[in-house]
Amino acid sequence: MSDLGDWFRSIPLITRYWFAGSIAVPLVGKLGLVSPVNLFLWPDAFIHRFQIWRPITATFFFPVGPGTGFLYLVNLYFLYQYSSRLETGAFDGRPADYMFMLLFNWICIVITGLAMDMQLLMIPLIMSVLYVWAQLNRDMIVSFWFGTRFKACYLPWVILGFNYIIGGSVINELIGNLVGHLYFFLMFKYPMDLGGRNFLSTPQFLYRWLPNRRGGVSGFGVPPASMRRAAEDQQGGGRHNWGQGFRLGDQ
Repeated sequence: MSDLGDWFRSIPLITRYWFAGSIAVPLVGKLGLVSPVNLFLWPDAFIHRFQIWRPITATFFFPVGPGTGFLYLVNLYFLYQYSSRLETGAFDGRPADYMFMLLFNWICIVITGLAMDMQLLMIPLIMSVLYVWAQLNRDMIVSFWFGTRFKACYLPWVILGFNYIIGGSVINELIGNLVGHLYFFLMFKYPMDLGGRNFLSTPQFLYRWLPNRRGGVSGFGVPPASMRRAAEDQQGGGRHNWGQGFRLGDQ
């Protein structure tokens, strides 16, 4: 039990709360302490009956049963792995920026869920985080089931196909990938590769709530290495490493 507690405390702070909530809320529903019908995202209940908790509970809840248990565990693993890797890699020392990415993705997913009558939001949010990680580490070679190896940029789409095989649907994964792509495009691709304005900026209240753990100017503002090289070559500047690389399944 001590080893389990030490492992749990070793999880990065934001990922730790997200991971714990994704276990606690399904467990509460499974045990019948709260009826699962009160945990889904239903547009009518949210908009007309002002049950404002539903977008939050729908993000953490998953109906665990004989037909869904494996899919739940796989996505819980993806949450732990790739959220931890982003929080301790690309967003290391910048918890406010990581929280802003999660909030932006979550708001986009909630709006999409209300428009498309999606009742569960756990998988789309996890996939949006995985997509951002894959883009920031796009040239890394990762390993998947049965020893297959490919670049990380293809990983979200491979997982989409994998979840389709074991779960029978790709809508959740597809929406997660699209939302992750929207964040990545607005934060990196459009302002840094295409010379457009920066539409996304972490609010100051998040910095006051989750201050940077290192010195320097608050804000994200650092592109992935693959996007910085062209600008650095033109300016004659040095190069720096971005983020942290892992292979799928490494601990």
